[in-house]
Amino acid sequence: MITGDMLARYYELNKKKKEIDTEMKQLKETFHTYFDDQVGANTKGVITDGGFKLQRQIRKSEKYKEEITVNRLEELKMNDLVQVVKKPDSEKIKAAIDLGLLANEDLEDCRLTTFSAAISVKEES
Repeated sequence: MITGDMLARYYELNKKKKEIDTEMKQLKETFHTYFDDQVGANTKGVITDGGFKLQRQIRKSEKYKEEITVNRLEELKMNDLVQVVKKPDSEKIKAAIDLGLLANEDLEDCRLTTFSAAISVKEES
């Protein structure tokens, strides 16, 4: 059973959570600024104070710019290094159904439907 007290508690906790998230974001920005100034941008660092240890880790990830990389690999005759990905074009499928070129039932078992639920509690006006 859901009670008004439960709704009020959820509402208050959610409000506190937003305040905490905002304050933590500000603190993280301060920590990053400190490390940027002291050891440099994108550099790990450690400080200790008051029995606490603040540590910044740096993760590096690299990706290839798709269009320029594919063009370069094709110029170098390295086509085996380029993936060809086949996937349905949702817009074209919808257009084909709308035009009557494809029946909705033809793809009925091909559809993947997902749902996500969200909870919202607000004070009444």
